[in-house]
Amino acid sequence: MLKFELGYFLLFVFIIGSVNGGIEGVIKVNYKFTGSERTLSALKAHDEKRHLRLLAGVDLPIGGTGRPDSVGLYYAKIGIGTPSNDYYVQVDTGSDIMWVNCIGCDQCPRRGYHGLELAFYNRKDSLSGKLISCGHQFCKDVNRGSVSGCYGNNSCYFSENYGDGSYSLGYFVEDVVQYDQVSGDLQTNSTNGTVIFGCGGTQSVDLRSSDDALDGVLGFGKSNSSMLSQLSSSGRVKKMFAHCLDGVNGGGIFAIGNVVKPKVIMTALVPNQQHYNVNMTGVDVGYQSLNLSAEVFTNGVNQGVIIDSGTTLAYLPEVIYGPLVKKILSWQPDLSLRTVHDEYTCFEYSGSVDDGFPRVNFHFENSLSLRVRPHEYLFPYEDLFCIGWQNSGSLSRDKWNLTVFGDLVLSNKLVLYDLEKQAIGWTEYNCSSSIGLKDEITGSVHLVGAHSLSGASRLTAQMALTFLLLAALLHYSLFNGQS
Repeated sequence: MLKFELGYFLLFVFIIGSVNGGIEGVIKVNYKFTGSERTLSALKAHDEKRHLRLLAGVDLPIGGTGRPDSVGLYYAKIGIGTPSNDYYVQVDTGSDIMWVNCIGCDQCPRRGYHGLELAFYNRKDSLSGKLISCGHQFCKDVNRGSVSGCYGNNSCYFSENYGDGSYSLGYFVEDVVQYDQVSGDLQTNSTNGTVIFGCGGTQSVDLRSSDDALDGVLGFGKSNSSMLSQLSSSGRVKKMFAHCLDGVNGGGIFAIGNVVKPKVIMTALVPNQQHYNVNMTGVDVGYQSLNLSAEVFTNGVNQGVIIDSGTTLAYLPEVIYGPLVKKILSWQPDLSLRTVHDEYTCFEYSGSVDDGFPRVNFHFENSLSLRVRPHEYLFPYEDLFCIGWQNSGSLSRDKWNLTVFGDLVLSNKLVLYDLEKQAIGWTEYNCSSSIGLKDEITGSVHLVGAHSLSGASRLTAQMALTFLLLAALLHYSLFNGQS
């Protein structure tokens, strides 16, 4: 699920008031060193403690599951406003703008994923909410300059169009959010800041499905206007994050910061690409190479493999998909194949798929490889097993089409995104355990553990901001109408 941009910067509010003479509040501010000697060592110690709070990293609990035979969905809960209200959002590493449904959205569903009662943001109910005007720098940055008909104090509108043709329309607002800052092993402190996000008033039919509807989408893409980029621009965290999707128990780990345990082999991101693309160099099936030509991995406008948590399945161009599936099925030549829902190749099989089918290894630059076991590319559907690989060439007139790895093959692996060094890497990992996040000031390493949020009920206000990793089952979002 791919797309555009969002904004994030942090501040402290000392005076809250009404422009028209309503209730005002003033927070009394005392100087910490009043009545004591302001030595350089004392001031330095104060700064170091403050920096420790700012640069330790962020723990972003996740929930949900990525099963492709049901609604594949990883989600998180965020707190927005003063006082804070909770919103369940889908996080998409293929898009950038954050948006939530607003009170004026009359076509938005009232209930969504697992019967969750959906919420609607109302700026007037928040003491800290305000509109973003056309003259605001964020509006200019997102729209790459001036927009026709948008000027001065008029509201800055957004139109988030996704690759599958779905969209959300509305206007930008700014409000306080909360999130969990890592403070020790499996410990966090709640802190807050402000974020500019979209207030959605209109959705396409695709985003109104009550089966998988949530309160909005949180883009975690690579552009300068994404939430990660704007959070890091405030100096609070490194421009690095990692996720570990638990394909066994659901939920997993998602954290912003410098992950140092476990060690991960990295490979360079392909430059000048909109998404997280990496160069693939070869494919093995059962340790036998497919003997594909080098041009297979370099052709097309979108070079390399897109690593995208917002996609459930794995998509391969026809020139890779054909030989790969043929080689896999050659291990069981007597299978009777059938097509389910006009897109999945399925078959009956009574044995263990891990014993009866081969492992697939994808090779990348810098000796990085991605091993995919049979139970990770074959998923159960009723009394059948279906192949999780999809032919992207059949979804477009361009037979040299996209290669996209979604959470079906990324699950049970720690995936690390290092935008400071423009690199990405992964390693097989138990996503029910914990990872080590480095404190950039002290050099100490803090453990960040796994989470499994439940979306069955909406909890009360004043919750720490938790971000979510999702994998909504939007099979064609990467292949049609990309921008």
